[in-house]
Amino acid sequence: MNMMHRPQPAPKAPERFFIGGRWLDPISRQTLKVVSPVTEELLITYPEAGPADIDRAVAAARDAFDRGPWPRLPPAERAAGLRRVADLLERRLDEIANAWTVQVGAPISLTRKLVGQNPTLFRYYADLIETWPFVDERKRDDGGRVRVVKEPVGVCAAITPWNAPLVLLSYKVAAGLAAGCTIVAKPSPETPLEAYILAECIEEAGLPAGVFNIVPAGREGGDYLVRHKGIDKVAFTGSTAAGKHIAAVCADRLARVSLELGGKSAAVLLDDADFAAALPSLMVYTMPITGQVCFSLTRILVPERREKEFLDLYLGAVSGIKVGDPLDPATQMGPLTMARQRDRVEGYIRAGRAEGARIACGGGRPRGLDRGYFVEPTVFTDVTPHMKIVQEEIFGPVVSVLTYRDEDEAAEKANNSTYGLSGAVYTADPERGYRMARRMRTGSVTINGMIVDPKHPFGGFKQSGIGREGGPEGLENYVETKTIHYA
Repeated sequence: MNMMHRPQPAPKAPERFFIGGRWLDPISRQTLKVVSPVTEELLITYPEAGPADIDRAVAAARDAFDRGPWPRLPPAERAAGLRRVADLLERRLDEIANAWTVQVGAPISLTRKLVGQNPTLFRYYADLIETWPFVDERKRDDGGRVRVVKEPVGVCAAITPWNAPLVLLSYKVAAGLAAGCTIVAKPSPETPLEAYILAECIEEAGLPAGVFNIVPAGREGGDYLVRHKGIDKVAFTGSTAAGKHIAAVCADRLARVSLELGGKSAAVLLDDADFAAALPSLMVYTMPITGQVCFSLTRILVPERREKEFLDLYLGAVSGIKVGDPLDPATQMGPLTMARQRDRVEGYIRAGRAEGARIACGGGRPRGLDRGYFVEPTVFTDVTPHMKIVQEEIFGPVVSVLTYRDEDEAAEKANNSTYGLSGAVYTADPERGYRMARRMRTGSVTINGMIVDPKHPFGGFKQSGIGREGGPEGLENYVETKTIHYA
């Protein structure tokens, strides 16, 4: 039977770009489209920024940085502005959650829980810069005076993906503005709405003109932006392939760059782990937002002798996931965000079968969901570490269960990846978990759960990126170090 949909909110299509503190008509005549992942119907058509629009935005940010007040304000004054932005975002959390759900297909029950990270990030960096050592007084061996100062890196391009649009943009904008930088934001073409909400909040908060600018564009516009000589730093979240391209472009002129890229994170269940206690967090974090999250725990490592015990629990829970309309509060998993994502995921499922892995759960499209980009939550067993489904980031609701004989093999298999973004260890002994976490070549590890906290650093080893977002380390992304000697 066909799934019945309640009327979806009709988002207002953005008509202008926020550049230099004003809402300007586009120069480009190109447009972009947002398609509902639930109904496959067109939601909005809106303007795409072309090179001339991007030039205007970079010029506005350049002027605001080179001649405007923002980089030269005392940190306490920048902090006050960030808190005003946070307060305005707080008032619009329901609107932000709905936009996230409508564009991406993430369940409304989840987006309502996560949108609070946006004002949290602005308040966190506001608090941090009021005490952070922008100036460090030192002495030379000859007794001379030295000041080591941290200054904003300059004009920053913030380029963000579609899966968690405003949270990933807020990491960059809150830290960059806190440091005194100015921003040109290029949101994903599939998910523009939240960036416009942020622009409206920044305008209402009274931040100086040109401090924040928004130019939505596709791949060509993004490439033009990162190559722009007026950009001092690029902060990018997205695929590893795109990150490598951006790093190469930035290397040509030694522009600063930070990259938060893909992942193939492992959850290691040690032989003393309580599987029933581990199950709730595994259910949330092996396939969050239909698996379209970089830190998803898509490889589960279990002891050989306890594999059946684990699979009985996990497969029973996965097969009971309620897949459906993401605006229904009872829904646990919505659709993939785009048709090309569903094609990609289904291609990996076929590849897993072809390589000899066994589908223990899922593997197809849910019955009764005849429209929308839905895929069943899927679990593979009988997998080997070198299979494509184990090595490559699928970005969908597909999990591989591997077995190991001892802790050395568990660590080896966990690290057998070109990625190193996140991970988890489950054990009855937290210190044993800590020892395993230290062996894992990955940027974040949680013992007995999965935590991503915006007040602490997040980022990856290996091909999962360069630099960290969140915490004081996130602020370091946006400053340069200058040494001033007194002769």
